[in-house]
Amino acid sequence: MKILHTSDWHVGKVLKGQSRTEEQIAVLAEIVDIARAERPDLVIVAGDLFDSAAPTPDATRIVTRALSALRSTGAEVVAIAGNHDNGAALHALRPWAQAAGVTLRGTFGAADDHLITGTTAGGEAWRLVALPFLSQRYAVRAAEMFDLTAAEATQTYADLVARLLARLCADFNADAVNLVTAHLTVVGGRIGGGEREAHTIEAYAVPATVFPPGAHYVALGHLHRRQAVPGPCPVHYSGAPFAVDFGEEQNTPSVNIVEVTAQTPAKVRPVKVRSAVPLRTVRGTLAELSKMDVDEAAWLRVVVREQPRAGLREQVQELLPRALEVHIDPDLLVEQDRPARPRRAGRSPRELFADYLASRGHDDPAVRDLFDRLYEEVIS
Repeated sequence: MKILHTSDWHVGKVLKGQSRTEEQIAVLAEIVDIARAERPDLVIVAGDLFDSAAPTPDATRIVTRALSALRSTGAEVVAIAGNHDNGAALHALRPWAQAAGVTLRGTFGAADDHLITGTTAGGEAWRLVALPFLSQRYAVRAAEMFDLTAAEATQTYADLVARLLARLCADFNADAVNLVTAHLTVVGGRIGGGEREAHTIEAYAVPATVFPPGAHYVALGHLHRRQAVPGPCPVHYSGAPFAVDFGEEQNTPSVNIVEVTAQTPAKVRPVKVRSAVPLRTVRGTLAELSKMDVDEAAWLRVVVREQPRAGLREQVQELLPRALEVHIDPDLLVEQDRPARPRRAGRSPRELFADYLASRGHDDPAVRDLFDRLYEEVIS
C-alpha cells in the first residue's frame, strides 16, 4: 500500500501580524496535487491542523475543504488533533467528517475507537492506531479507562503513553500493514524551531520504545523538521509543509510518501512542497542591505548592523518591503562600561532617559525629543 504522511498545517498562523492565508491555501492545494499524482491508499494528517484552539471560520473552511479534497483523490483520510488543535471541537466535526468519508480523532475515547482498519483497492489489509495529542492530565484520564491502580496512574507521561499504545496495538499481526499515528515529542527528535515549547519539554518526551516492533510505520506530528527517529520500527516526522516561524527557515517543507506491504519494510520518500514561502534572515548595514540580492518572495528577518536611532526600522522596510522583523545586531548593544551607577535622586525624567539611551549606545536627539513630547502629554 501507499501512504501520504503530512502534519502540522497550522492553518490560521499569522507571522508578525502578516496573514499567511493565501500561502496556506496554496500549500494545501499542492499537497492535494501530490496526492492526485501519487495515488496513495491512505492519507495521514498527524495533528496541528490549526494554529489556534479557536480557529477562525476561514481557517475551518480551509481545513475542511483540504480534507475533503484529499478524500476526493480516492484515498482514505485520517486526521488527529495536535496540541494546537481544540480536540473537542475536532470531535464535534465527526458527523461532517463521516459524511465526507474522512476519519477524525480529536479526543481520546474508548480504545476500540482508536483502531481504524481498512483494505486497499489491491486487497492489502491495514490497521492504524490513531492517538491524538494528550496533555499530562488527559493522559491520566485516558489511562484510567483501562482500570489502572492508583500507583499506575501516577506514572510518568511516557509510561502512560506506552501503556496506551501497548493496549491499542495489541491486535497487530503479520496479516496486515500495521500503522501508528500520534502527535508526540520523541526522544532523539530535533525540534524545528517553531513548536510550542511547553509541549516539547522533557516531561512530554517519550522514548521511541513506546512503539511496538510490529509496526510497519509510525507517522508522527509535532516536531516541524522532517526526520527519522531511531526506534524498534520506522518512526518518522513528516515535518511542517511550510516554515511556521523564522526559527524554521532552514527546514525543507515536504510530505512523506511511504510504500509498504505486510511482508516488506517501509520505503519512505520525501516530496518537497514548493508553494511554501521561504523565510530568510539577512544581516548588514543599510548600505549593505541596499546591495543585497534578496529573494523577492521571501519574508525577511533583518538584523541591522547600525546604532539604533529613530526611523531606522522605516528605512529598513523602505529598502526591504517584506521585512517583518527588524532587530539591531546584539553585538552593537553591549552596555557600555561606566565607573559607577548614576545617581537617580533629584534628576529629571529626561536626564534618566538620556542616561539609559547612552548605556544602550542609542545617542539620537530625535528619540530624546520624542520622549519629552510624550512625557509632557502624560503629565498634562
